[in-house]
Amino acid sequence: MYAIALCDDETAELEKTENMLDIYQEEHPGQDIRINCFESADELLDMVREKNYAPDMILMDIYMPDKMGIEAAKELRSMGNEGKLIFLTTSRNYALEAFGVGAVQYLVKPITEKELFPVLDMFLKNIEKERKKYLLLRTDGRTRRVPVNEIVCCEAHGKAQCMHMSDGTQLLLRMTMTEIYGMLSPYQEFVRVGIAYIVNLEYIDSLNGQDICLNTGKKIYLPRGAYKPLKEQYFRYYCEE
Repeated sequence: MYAIALCDDETAELEKTENMLDIYQEEHPGQDIRINCFESADELLDMVREKNYAPDMILMDIYMPDKMGIEAAKELRSMGNEGKLIFLTTSRNYALEAFGVGAVQYLVKPITEKELFPVLDMFLKNIEKERKKYLLLRTDGRTRRVPVNEIVCCEAHGKAQCMHMSDGTQLLLRMTMTEIYGMLSPYQEFVRVGIAYIVNLEYIDSLNGQDICLNTGKKIYLPRGAYKPLKEQYFRYYCEE
């Protein structure tokens, strides 16, 4: 599913863009697109801030009375949102500022299906590729894009779970270990070790019947019966590679 946010203070323009997206989805039935419309930048920002809304793509008018699109984009980025940002505008005067906040496209109104659809094709394809490499996780009140290959292990930590990253940082997640493993299980390098750990095999430096030594220096003691299946998974993973 792809979440797309439309933000424009002009109702007619908002409806026009939404209709084009509806047509795009009809022509691409395999794409599950969820559209949310916002008539002001503050309305969009409140949704991101208070409802944990994390759009994959934002189509935003650059000229709005309550808050300019550039300013709103800066706030979105400061909250951790890394959605593809496309500015819709009647002028190119703010092109440099637009790319300065990570905009990926700048479309001049009135936009047409001929202009919009190739942009959607390209960026939805890019989003799908990126999803195979990143997880979107809620931590410290922000939604973060976490690179899968930098996750060393996850450790049960009371009601929260602690995700250890390769740079030494630790992320506290209000999720169960089962939920986290559900997100990581499509990646063959992640294995469950007992009920308290999920480990990235790429970071194992050595293992024996008692413990695992990770190349970050962390040591994980193995529960009874965990060594044999872990050893088999470890060797199978590297043999298949």
